[in-house]
Amino acid sequence: MAAEIVNPRSDSAPEPDGENSPLDSFDPAFALHRGGKMAVQATVPIRDRDDLSLAYTPGVAKVCSAIAEQPELVHDYTWKSQVVAVVTDGTAVLGLGDIGPEASLPVMEGKAILFKQFGGVDAVPIALATTDADEIVDTVVRLAPSFGGVNLEDISAPRCFEIERKLQERLDIPVFHDDQHGTAIVTLAALRNAAKLTGRELGDLRAVISGAGAAGVAIAKFLLEAGIGDVTVTDRKGIVSRDRDDLTEVKRELAEITNRAGLAGSLDHALDGADVFIGVSGGTVPEPAVASMAPGAFVFAMANPNPEVHPDIAHKYAAVVATGRSDFPNQINNVLAFPGIFAGALQVRASRITESMKIAAAEALAGVVGDELSADYVIPSPFDERVAPAVTAAVAEAARAAGVARR
Repeated sequence: MAAEIVNPRSDSAPEPDGENSPLDSFDPAFALHRGGKMAVQATVPIRDRDDLSLAYTPGVAKVCSAIAEQPELVHDYTWKSQVVAVVTDGTAVLGLGDIGPEASLPVMEGKAILFKQFGGVDAVPIALATTDADEIVDTVVRLAPSFGGVNLEDISAPRCFEIERKLQERLDIPVFHDDQHGTAIVTLAALRNAAKLTGRELGDLRAVISGAGAAGVAIAKFLLEAGIGDVTVTDRKGIVSRDRDDLTEVKRELAEITNRAGLAGSLDHALDGADVFIGVSGGTVPEPAVASMAPGAFVFAMANPNPEVHPDIAHKYAAVVATGRSDFPNQINNVLAFPGIFAGALQVRASRITESMKIAAAEALAGVVGDELSADYVIPSPFDERVAPAVTAAVAEAARAAGVARR
């Protein structure tokens, strides 16, 4: 499934200019990125005049004319059905924040090669020089004829919610904001297995989410959709609850469906007796607050590079511990989800990615662990070759069942 990644330009790319350049050309990160991390390669040979006349004029005119008469043929005779646009405005990049479109491009290239490596899906990075939601939507709509799907990436909340919604309303191809839904899918998969390991059901659990941004909001909604007992979400000012008068529209909507226990106050108060902690905010949770959680709790501290609860602390009190880091067991990593999700959606030419397709992806991902389930293995490694095929097949089947598949 994995494709070999090579950089044909890395040896010939120029070194940074100037003897006072701040860049260290011997640093392995700069060495790897020099010249960019991806390139376009032809899938057909151009060896002679006959090849040229078929790949370009005059042969290409026959294909263009056929597509003009039957637009659906574009999926069969171009790359459209195998390629995703990775779109950003550079306002919420990894742990770096609003660094702009140019500085975000290395991340978007990285996302594109992950699509290829882990899902066999081609992807094109598109960094836009605007932060206006309507301008982003209009631009992507105009670009959409070239792509089979749109992956929104590193766009700050709350604009990301509006942009995703408006794009999906105007396009008949899948639009997926990975910071929201990819994180939620992998979190649910790990949570299902943690519950299974400890003999509990999702409906038995009360979760506390630290962070009410894109990931926190999506995780809360997704866990409720999956049947969790209750979710309490906190932001910098404490528990998101109906009695607060300082909430944004997104948080007001969140307050209506979460916090069934009617809690008020701080994150520390919310954690008292909670079964699950999910951190997507950064900062540090005091050890006494972790100690106050219910026996056999789960701690998913996913901030990078510094988890909200260090695993050494979490293991004192929790039955299962997960982070966003690769150097600890149980890494909650979006790469487990988005390549297979798009591969499955593109395979059946889905018009959108539904909630049932996301649930199917989470169940398939959890199922990869199987009988190997343990406290240090509730979620598979990104390098487990079973992951992408399992998620791809589950998403394709769910798309057909949801009536959004077109083949």
